Amino acid sequence: MQLLTPQNFTDYELIDTGHFEKLERFGQYITIRPEPQAVWDKSLNNSEWEKRAHIKFISRSSSSGEWKKFKQMPDQWKISYQLGDGSAITFRLGLTSFKHVGIFPEQAPNWDYIFETVKAMTAPAPKVLNLFAYTGGATLAAKAAGADVTHVDSIKQVVTWSKENMDLSGLNNVRWVVEDALKFVKREEKRGNKYNGIILDPPAFGHGPNGEKWKLEDNINEMIKGVLNLLDDKEHFLILNAYSLGFSPLIIDNLLKQKAGKNLNTGELYLQATEGNKLPLGVFGRFRNF
Repeated sequence: MQLLTPQNFTDYELIDTGHFEKLERFGQYITIRPEPQAVWDKSLNNSEWEKRAHIKFISRSSSSGEWKKFKQMPDQWKISYQLGDGSAITFRLGLTSFKHVGIFPEQAPNWDYIFETVKAMTAPAPKVLNLFAYTGGATLAAKAAGADVTHVDSIKQVVTWSKENMDLSGLNNVRWVVEDALKFVKREEKRGNKYNGIILDPPAFGHGPNGEKWKLEDNINEMIKGVLNLLDDKEHFLILNAYSLGFSPLIIDNLLKQKAGKNLNTGELYLQATEGNKLPLGVFGRFRNF
């Protein structure tokens, strides 16, 4: 089992964690946000956190809240991530009503893997499918490497945000699909379509654009069976992420090992705080065959 964390993400820093919160720097701005996994004590005291922070998210319910500003900062700003050949992908960040800012920085090791894998493939424009694609970090990494990318997410506003990130990154020609991911996969199976790479980052809970219900433990087995049927026979890779409290890498291993065999790598993604603690942020499995 591997433990992976970003190595060279200069525009991002996890400063400290604890008491169910995290102190983070995105570019030049520092935020305080809720973090259910941070069950330990903070390394720095509360006054130091608020002295450093520009803004803090205050939860009002399980799904929404508001931001409290300590210092002046814009509601939207940009950060970038450097890929392997010196090219960069750029994200527009923003203060949403549900604590997110538009990026999951712990995914950076997967962006590197996607970029390097697509570059190593023999197909001139490998077909890559990004499911539950959010604001498109994996989409941008694949596109920057020369892939023909299909980006699927159930929320139209998030897909619009992804398009903005594509433009900021100087990229183009991504196929955008606003649809329930499981429905899309079933339809692609019927059509006989194949992909050289598939990336899945499903939520623990979610809804499709027409109210379709997604629950990770109920639906992931059906999803994986469908996805595996979409992989190109000659040359392919797959990445599965799962962020759910109590979800084990062994579950990922059981879902993927029959197809991946000895090529399967599983483990945990985490962020290393400057002040010492490691913050676990989900499990992953990935394999490639070519």
